[in-house]
Amino acid sequence: MNTILNEYKVPTRKKLDYKLNIPHIIKYMGSKRELVRDIVYTINEIYEGEAICDLFAGTSILSGALGQNVSMYSNDIQEYSAILAKTYLGNYNWKKFEGLIEDLITVAQQHVDRVHQHYPNLQFPYEFEQSLNEFNTIEQQQQKLIYLDFKDVGHHLFIKNYSGTYWSFEQCLWIDALRVAAEEYSKTPVYYPILSSLMFAMAYNAQSTGHYAQYRDANNTDSMNDIIIYRKKEILPYFKSKLTELIESLGKNDFKHIVTSLDYRECLDNLPTGVLVYADPPYAFVHYSRFYHALETLVKYDYPEVLFKGRYRSDRHQSPFCKRTEVRNAFREMFIRVKHKSAKIILSYSDTGMISVEDILNIAQNSLGNKYDVFTKYTDYTHSTMGRVKDKSRKVKEYLIVGKPI
Repeated sequence: MNTILNEYKVPTRKKLDYKLNIPHIIKYMGSKRELVRDIVYTINEIYEGEAICDLFAGTSILSGALGQNVSMYSNDIQEYSAILAKTYLGNYNWKKFEGLIEDLITVAQQHVDRVHQHYPNLQFPYEFEQSLNEFNTIEQQQQKLIYLDFKDVGHHLFIKNYSGTYWSFEQCLWIDALRVAAEEYSKTPVYYPILSSLMFAMAYNAQSTGHYAQYRDANNTDSMNDIIIYRKKEILPYFKSKLTELIESLGKNDFKHIVTSLDYRECLDNLPTGVLVYADPPYAFVHYSRFYHALETLVKYDYPEVLFKGRYRSDRHQSPFCKRTEVRNAFREMFIRVKHKSAKIILSYSDTGMISVEDILNIAQNSLGNKYDVFTKYTDYTHSTMGRVKDKSRKVKEYLIVGKPI
């Protein structure tokens, strides 16, 4: 059965409240921010008081919407997603951290000064009056810092691996510096909003198109001048403004939440019986680990081997939902595990996905069996492709496939 999402009435026996003014943190392909209302409406159609599992949490926007009203299991194989979930789901007493932003800046500034003291020649000024050749020379000088060992400073991951790529040397220096400062709060709940604020600053200072699949090259004066606009931005003001917003919008939270970074199969195996699972797996052949590897590196701060022009991590996760030879079995395994847990499931998928919605329905019905009622809802939606030339947005039908034990 296909139903347009807003053409039904939510049962009155149970209803989850939610909030829409969720603090925005990162730019993200396939973000469900604009669909939160529809998703929660569908949850409320089958909700009976159980905990909710966000199986492929991504930006963790569902935790931001529901985390004040229900116990959440937030899961994603990418560890940066866990930081976002813990930010939204945290229980905060900000009075214990008065002066937090000022203290963070003090520690970060000390790191910046120390690096400049040890490496005074690492100065890369950007000016709009530069020639294209001068600009590209400055970019290449920074990119070659990947071969410098920076033995005189302990935290140098971003200045070494990413200078002159998505960010300038100076921007990378402040990313490293604020990451150093964050560690002083690693045993406290505010660690997660600090890292989330740094992710926000990275996103809005990067000269790429909103993700980190590739950074842009200056091939002419126009592209050079556009890149310079981003090179002249500063990490710190964006960090301060976002952390201020999070402090003002996040507070006490008494619900018990669990956040994991597991393969979806392992997460489902570890869930208690009877939960409600929301699943938003990747739709296309592109792997999210290619687009957001820099965020994963920020969180892990593990000095990974980086490869190719994009400076990708060598250990990037490859999702079976992005592989035509594996996607059907990936769905089958998901539905079978849902059945084993007597769970409900709401699956988001697009009509432009790796396989058709009809195929997914057949897999769901065969895997869940005759003890499940399976039906669909849909809405028209504009999907952002995050900057692809000639294809920056795409009209799609967004489906919610619902499976509920009878």
